[in-house]
Amino acid sequence: MLTFEDATGLFIKAARNIGLVTHPESWLNTRSLEREFNCTCHTGSCDIEQPSSCVVSFSWGVLDTALSTDGTTGVCEFFHELEDDCDHLHTSSIPPLVLDLSYSLALHGTALSEETLLSLSQLVKLQASEQSRRTTETRPGITMILRDNRLYPEVLNLQQRVEIPIWHPLGMRGLHEEQPVPSESVLIQVNDGEVENLVLPDEPHPEEWLPQVLVEVCQDIVQVLAALEASIVSNTSDPQNHIA
Repeated sequence: MLTFEDATGLFIKAARNIGLVTHPESWLNTRSLEREFNCTCHTGSCDIEQPSSCVVSFSWGVLDTALSTDGTTGVCEFFHELEDDCDHLHTSSIPPLVLDLSYSLALHGTALSEETLLSLSQLVKLQASEQSRRTTETRPGITMILRDNRLYPEVLNLQQRVEIPIWHPLGMRGLHEEQPVPSESVLIQVNDGEVENLVLPDEPHPEEWLPQVLVEVCQDIVQVLAALEASIVSNTSDPQNHIA
């Protein structure tokens, strides 16, 4: 069984064990009644201004608790009484736990040309994607600031998404590849004496595999933060990249 407190605690532990500084927050969404988690992560000390950081956030609802407790059986019971032939017991279309990763890199209003900003965004997206084993998408962006009647780049943003299927005992199905997992089955007699092979739903044990998955997510965060800072240093150190 896995709870909201378990998931957040495992993430904070994984982040701190690999050297990330964490600033976690959690609250109850009074409209959706979902638990919300938000954690700012960065490297180095809090005493100095950090050039880059990552905000990790996710929501946890009643369905997530049902999935982590009873797997697909929990999905079936969440909507109606349990039935052996229900499609809920045999579907792979189970909503995963979604982690949103929001990176930001301060540019401090450095005057960069439009071509340089475009090149920097593409480079950051490429490097971040190469350093991320768990993400399903990567989207870069630039936040601008108005100063002296002129727009300057203020923050380089990067959005990533991680999907973790908390219902499967290995926790890997639904990520980047499909891993074959042996399933138990029983023979049942149906109409007209026919025998049908019924595959039993897997027993979920997310507490066994989720810690390692979260460690890999945190390792990706460290590598992406380093790639962001390396990218901006290499692009702003060249005087040809600055607007005259």
